[in-house]
Amino acid sequence: MTTTQVRATCPHDCPDTCALLITVEDGVATEVKGDPDHPTTAGVLCTKVSRYADRTYHAERLLHPMRRVGNKGEGKFERISWEEAIGTIASRLTEIAARAPQAILPYSYAGTMGLVQGDSMSARFFHHLGASLLDRTICATAGFTGYKYTIGATIGTDVEQFQDAKLIIIWGGNPIASNLHFWMRAQEAKRKGARLIAIDPYRSLTAEKCHQHIALLPGTDTALALGMMHVLIRDNLVDADYIARYTLGYEQLKERAAAWPPQRVAETCGITAEEVENLARDYGDTARRGEAVAIRTNYGVQRVRGGGMAVRNITCLPALVGAWRHPAGGVQLSSSGSFPTNKQKLQRPDLLKHPVRTINMTTIGDDLLRDTSDAFGPKIEAVIVYNANPLAIAPDSGKVMRGFARDDLFTVVLEHFQTDSADYADILLPATTQLEHVDAHSTYGHLYMMANNAAIAPLGEAKPNTEIFRLLAARMGFDDPCFKETDDQLAAQSFDASHPRAIHFDWESLKRKGWQKLSMPAAPFAEGGFPTPSGKCEFYSASMLADGLDPLPAHIPPYESVASNPLLAAKYPLAMISPPARNFLNSTFVNVTSLRATEGEPHLDIHPDDSAARGIEHGQMVRIFNDRGSFVAKARVTPKARAGLVVGLSVWWKKLASDGKNANEVTSQRLTDMGRAPTFYDTLVQVEKVVA
Repeated sequence: MTTTQVRATCPHDCPDTCALLITVEDGVATEVKGDPDHPTTAGVLCTKVSRYADRTYHAERLLHPMRRVGNKGEGKFERISWEEAIGTIASRLTEIAARAPQAILPYSYAGTMGLVQGDSMSARFFHHLGASLLDRTICATAGFTGYKYTIGATIGTDVEQFQDAKLIIIWGGNPIASNLHFWMRAQEAKRKGARLIAIDPYRSLTAEKCHQHIALLPGTDTALALGMMHVLIRDNLVDADYIARYTLGYEQLKERAAAWPPQRVAETCGITAEEVENLARDYGDTARRGEAVAIRTNYGVQRVRGGGMAVRNITCLPALVGAWRHPAGGVQLSSSGSFPTNKQKLQRPDLLKHPVRTINMTTIGDDLLRDTSDAFGPKIEAVIVYNANPLAIAPDSGKVMRGFARDDLFTVVLEHFQTDSADYADILLPATTQLEHVDAHSTYGHLYMMANNAAIAPLGEAKPNTEIFRLLAARMGFDDPCFKETDDQLAAQSFDASHPRAIHFDWESLKRKGWQKLSMPAAPFAEGGFPTPSGKCEFYSASMLADGLDPLPAHIPPYESVASNPLLAAKYPLAMISPPARNFLNSTFVNVTSLRATEGEPHLDIHPDDSAARGIEHGQMVRIFNDRGSFVAKARVTPKARAGLVVGLSVWWKKLASDGKNANEVTSQRLTDMGRAPTFYDTLVQVEKVVA
């Protein structure tokens, strides 16, 4: 028996981007474990990824190209050859492109976070074709936009420093489920005497293990941050020297914050004035003692109308108290802006011959149902889906389904399994998993460039995304030499080795070691140097004003809440959020039997007061509905959901739910205040018992 160990990287949409060691025996991957030498992974994997070999060798893996033989959505296919599949796709795309190339749309997101298998060869292909661009907004763009207006780039506290903080605020996240290696650092800080505070409408697994949980109403984080500013300024808990040296607009901010005393904040957020006062004082007093205060904010806060402003307001707080002076202080939303990735070389936007429209992936339901118009441009005639499952993850799911069910829409899906979206494909292509291809990775939770080596040969006839788009480019006569570059050649271009942070980047060395840390200071903004237009943390942002936005921190109420929309709330009085289930990652891993068995079935957590008012008992099936649609789940009566809130942990494959639907039946296609992002957690519903 021949046994080898291969260095790899977890590809999934998680901040941790773990370093993996794959044991291979006679060409078969027998074990996936964390690299004990990688400083953030430290040999520890989540339950999902520790079973990655089960996913790769799953009995339902797609291993051959297939063509639809039933109606769209039925999931009936017959096997065809790669030659026939590529020929059919190339012929159809060539015909459409000759008339209206923008009628072709790529639809992809973070099924893999790899720089090579994500968007390199695929982006080149669609740019050369002249297809519509996709605005990839489904997760993070609202928060990124608010953060960048304030800080300048998504650069923040290094996760490897958090264990030295004395106060950690976990704002809008559940790291036990979705950021395990940050949670390990937070637990170490807790053992050393740090105080942990969770801010979340839902008492998540993480909130249960913090010293304090502040259960505010969804969409009111903007107000809570303003209330903290009010108390910090009122009680002189700010760092006047840091403010004077390294911030812009303090006097204007001071005036704005004065309008948000704790009592007003409490009424807006559905909490007590004492909670606002104590939170701000804990934060300010700890910083004034010279101890590190850190905020780990996540994407939960930004999935509402004012989501971009929420992140902006939170991001102002560290500069107010001088938290950036300490390596363990500051805030982390994402570390992605630290990486000098070479997207221009990888994606080749210069291949675009003419300006093309951009379609927002969040509004795909509406956009697939549009007829041609002067404003929208040509009707969408073809969609190529890869690294995504829009039928499960896009909002207002009923419209998404109707759009993909169009008989005149040509749909190609690259996948590992027959997902909800795959059921609507005309041509279904088998893609390789992370164990079967080469990739390079940046991260959004730590500061290591990462390499993924192929551990095993592709199963069946599966091919990497890159190879599929190479084949299409060759069949369609694209003769630019860039379409012949190998995956190793692409990976070697992933990072800009001329940049000071990655000056030591060399692909061959990175492949051998598996990971290499960026050259970054321990405290990136200890002496200012913010990558904003002013070089300072911008409490007042002229860029926001130029973009038609309020240049100061503000409160932006939700589209749908009892306070902001009382007429709608009269029909649908319960707010609903749909955060990730612990054993799934977006819609990935839902079909792994052991993980799905742990989750059981779709549940809806509902507060005892709300269940009693509706005659709902624990364990009963309930229908959750609004004007957009409905879905069915099993009620869990629990105070984890605050009164007035229901929580549907997601994202289930629709076909694996009892009614063939999931939580996105009731979510909206309305967009955030900035960043054009979705408002998944800005949803009002009603709940009723299901009558047998």
